[in-house]
Amino acid sequence: MDVSSANLRVLCQIAESGSFSAAAERLGYTQSAVSRQAAALERGAGATLFERRPDGVRLTRPGLTLLRYARTILESVDAAERDLGGETPRTQVVRLGLFQSAGPVILPVALARLAATAPRITVTTREATTPGLTRALRTGSIDLAVLSSRPPHRPPDGDSPRLRTTTIQDTELLVAASATGTFAGRTAVHIDELVDAPWIATASTNAEPLLGVWPGLPGRARIVHSARDWMTKLHLVAGGFGVTTVPESMSPVFPPGVIGVRVQGAPPEIRRILVARLPGATTPAITAVTEAIASLVGR
Repeated sequence: MDVSSANLRVLCQIAESGSFSAAAERLGYTQSAVSRQAAALERGAGATLFERRPDGVRLTRPGLTLLRYARTILESVDAAERDLGGETPRTQVVRLGLFQSAGPVILPVALARLAATAPRITVTTREATTPGLTRALRTGSIDLAVLSSRPPHRPPDGDSPRLRTTTIQDTELLVAASATGTFAGRTAVHIDELVDAPWIATASTNAEPLLGVWPGLPGRARIVHSARDWMTKLHLVAGGFGVTTVPESMSPVFPPGVIGVRVQGAPPEIRRILVARLPGATTPAITAVTEAIASLVGR
């Protein structure tokens, strides 16, 4: 088999991002260059590695097999570069991913606790949607992920072997509204009142869900603002420019002028917070980060 480390990095990025175009953007390549490298990788492997689908690209079984080896190979290449450069790692690095609304609540306190109790652990972080973080775990670009799931709380993906998950907390989905707006002074609203509400949402793509609109309303929702950053959404809410959905666990970091109201006339929407990692043996550093997150969210 004739493959290069550059080809393997392309493989990992396609697996993580779920499309050739997104992989090209993250790698700084053109889409045609990524397509050429993907084709070269398939020729070198002598197998079909990618399944082209209307909603993106998924790895075939041979592609997933090669992905497992690619992670090991690239880690060894990176380690060799560090050794040749005379770099001596002084800390244990844990690469942590979080779904967007988890960061403001979990991250600052968790990092402060780890700095005090485990100063030799360095945590690097990234934000993404739960599907994006699941792909990142599979490709080995992160070690640990804080994910969100909704009933019936199926596994984060259908790939094998299954990710190892730990349930941290169940939290109710609320509607964030202006404290001086239509729902001022309310603790609950009926779902019928939300049909004509102006919504602030994160635009969906083929691979990522719509975030910010109450489930069951997306086809009828009037979206007036689109934003990926949760604090941007909440400050727009505070200004009276619309409403958005938010997990109750995020209420401690609501900016002034934002209230959280429950929705009546529909089943409660429960979101489960999970910590996930690849199956198999783990490291003490990953265990320490998991325990720090669990102790904070579950308190």
